[in-house]
Amino acid sequence: AGGCFWCMEESFDKVTGVIKSISGYSGGHVKNPTYKQVIYKDTGHVEAITVFYNPKLTSYEKLLDVFWANIDPFDADGQFCDKGKSYRSVAFYDNLKQKKLIQDSIINIEEKFNKKKVVTLVWKFEKFYAAETYHQDYYQNNFLRYLAYKSGCQREKILKKIWN
Repeated sequence: AGGCFWCMEESFDKVTGVIKSISGYSGGHVKNPTYKQVIYKDTGHVEAITVFYNPKLTSYEKLLDVFWANIDPFDADGQFCDKGKSYRSVAFYDNLKQKKLIQDSIINIEEKFNKKKVVTLVWKFEKFYAAETYHQDYYQNNFLRYLAYKSGCQREKILKKIWN
């Protein structure tokens, strides 16, 4: 979960070995939530994507690197212009190996940034709910609107400032 699921979907779809990504919701207590519920009510869910990939062509570690490069790990209030609980960054894990990889990467980031605290949450993955159809592949199907949104949020500018 890295704020806007449209932006995360675009970032992961570019990775060699990624078969597809799906926008949706995860981490909450409401079954089959809608976008409006997730954004305007306390469902506990965050906007997230699920990523299907070929482990012969990429790895969880590589996907974790892509995740970090596309979020602001120091913003506890959301991501870029999207603020609120449903836009917090969350690194989900399926097993203890993945959890350790996340924790180690957080330590490395904090060391790189002179002990600045990473506030990205680390949650055990439980359930993923696909978002409504109009959210899927939004960055491709609504290209101009998507670019206007991404530009207005200054996502790329902020990411360059953090990571370069």
